[in-house]
Amino acid sequence: MKYLHTQHVLVFEVNQPDRALRRKAGKTDAVDAEAAGRAVHAGRSLSTPKDGIGGSENLRQMRLVKSSAVKARTTAINQLTGLVVGAEPGLRGLTTKALTRACAVMLPTSVERMLMAELAHRISSLTDELTRLKTVITQTVTACVPELLQRSGIGYDSAAALIIAVGDNPERMTNEASFAALCGVSPVEFSSGQTTKRRLNRGGNRQANAALYRIVLTRLRWDPRTQEYLKNRTEKGTSKRDVIRCLKRYIAREIFTIIKTIPDQPKHLTLVDLTP
Repeated sequence: MKYLHTQHVLVFEVNQPDRALRRKAGKTDAVDAEAAGRAVHAGRSLSTPKDGIGGSENLRQMRLVKSSAVKARTTAINQLTGLVVGAEPGLRGLTTKALTRACAVMLPTSVERMLMAELAHRISSLTDELTRLKTVITQTVTACVPELLQRSGIGYDSAAALIIAVGDNPERMTNEASFAALCGVSPVEFSSGQTTKRRLNRGGNRQANAALYRIVLTRLRWDPRTQEYLKNRTEKGTSKRDVIRCLKRYIAREIFTIIKTIPDQPKHLTLVDLTP
């Protein structure tokens, strides 16, 4: 994709092939390529893909590294806790931070103590790595869309997930409804007969959907306007789940308005661009 973009080749994003066609013709690279070509020629798949060359791509890679570091740190903490239960019962009940400090200075008088010290050093190293990643991700988000972090309930990780979902070319989305569908918060008809209702959208980018959910929960706890909205809707008979769905839709509109006001996303960010 990056090479085609540098060569000024027009690229379209094509959805997965039709399942009925796959059952009839099978699945090969040639069949998939022909199906993609026919979809573009027929005008069914003319979506503009993400550029993948700017701050959004940098954030995507940072979150991948952060995710692996969090997983490795959690595994090390669980292993250390398991060793403590059998080898050092006196250290049980300590917080993770206190336990790591205590095990890091242990003398290797036994195999268990040596392993506990090694795990403690590993946890400390991964904790420092996560701190550095948090700083860089925050700086990248600030360089891309500084106003996001100024809004209530939006932290660095949620902002990064939303920027990644949008990409470095937000103009590919024509309106805020397309962004809501991308985040999986657009209402979906769930009507039958004389019953008319809507349900939660279970599609879209799940990372962006989770980010919107965290923002809603934060605002429900700290934002007076959101609390008042929940109270009013609940008194009218709306369930809390439906209220959260509505709030996610409203926040998606708010975020899309912020992102669309920035016409030029920074491309090819370097460490110099991230220096505060």
